[in-house]
Amino acid sequence: MSKLIYLDHAATTPVHPKVLEAMLPYFSEKYGNPSSIYSIAQESRQALEDARTLVAGFLGCPAREVVFTSGGTESNNTALKGVALASRKSGDHIITSAIEHHSVLEACHLLEKLGFHITRLPVDGHGLVKMEELEKALTESTVLVSIMLANNEVGTVQPVADMVRLVKKKAESLGRQIIFHTDAVQAVGFEDLDVAKLGVDLLSLSAHKFYGPKGVGLLYMKKDVPFLPHQGGGSQERNKRAGTENVAGIVGLAEAMKLVVGGRESNVQHCRGLRDKLIEGILAKVPGAHLTGHPARRLVFNASFCFDAVEGESILLHLDFANVAASSGSACAAGSLEPSHVLLAMGIPGGLAHGSLRFTLGSENTDEEVDYVLSLLPGVVEKLRAISPIVPPARRPC
Repeated sequence: MSKLIYLDHAATTPVHPKVLEAMLPYFSEKYGNPSSIYSIAQESRQALEDARTLVAGFLGCPAREVVFTSGGTESNNTALKGVALASRKSGDHIITSAIEHHSVLEACHLLEKLGFHITRLPVDGHGLVKMEELEKALTESTVLVSIMLANNEVGTVQPVADMVRLVKKKAESLGRQIIFHTDAVQAVGFEDLDVAKLGVDLLSLSAHKFYGPKGVGLLYMKKDVPFLPHQGGGSQERNKRAGTENVAGIVGLAEAMKLVVGGRESNVQHCRGLRDKLIEGILAKVPGAHLTGHPARRLVFNASFCFDAVEGESILLHLDFANVAASSGSACAAGSLEPSHVLLAMGIPGGLAHGSLRFTLGSENTDEEVDYVLSLLPGVVEKLRAISPIVPPARRPC
């Protein structure tokens, strides 16, 4: 096929034309700094607050609880470090999972160096956090729990609302707060992100995962959350995040969210149909293919696999030659020679984990594109196995 078949929407998405159109004026005639007081600046201020109000409506929270950031990584770092450092007098224990995004794991690693105690909860073979493990991990010194809503590699969706209820019940018995954060970066347009229904205190999003621009995201922060600003400077974002706001990016984020939330029902149906066709086809056509992630509790656009006796990176290169863009896991871990920490935590052997491949679909993908991949992939895997039939030894994870 001559045109690009893009199947890596979990890594990033193209900016929607309507999003770009909404952003363009704030690069040119409406370029004012929203912190200034003259007319052109107040145009930017109004656009900023209109975007905040729009986004808050989709999340079901007051506008004052939306903090704009540079993306998911900053939102996650801000949430974990800001709450942990502000809560230190109450306790020094943080709970997360073994399959979180690197931005959460690295923030926890830094906090560990600062004296916090980190519990990294195990998951089952489908990537689900075990509720009994979460309950067992909660202690009198727990101040923060961070569990992602949906995994970026295998697509498993966690029962976050149930987890929040468990944590809040423990907090009530202790007579104090235990803050719950969720990384929902992969879930916009596919899962219900009403923060009241989820019950979370903090929630991270990134615009480029839902047809918005790169370099902008948000952090929902409930009003009573203890917080020490992660980034110092001016008084922007109600003293939560210093720095001149990315007005064009924020306008784009809000427009993108409006589009994906408005089209959620049809997009879910579209992506689920393509995903199921892809999963069924690969499992039927490629010997030694294994679906990773939960078979039912998974993002509707995610189809992730491991293949016996073949390297995922080699498959990717051959797909790229055929104009198909996919991934061997998280884009943030691209270039690493180590097996995915997510797959290893799920109990997948290192050798098999090296054969990982992730397809993530979007609104522009078609049945014809899926058919093309299904006609291409079996031959690619067969060819690679013939070239290198011996599985390489598993390398030690980080």
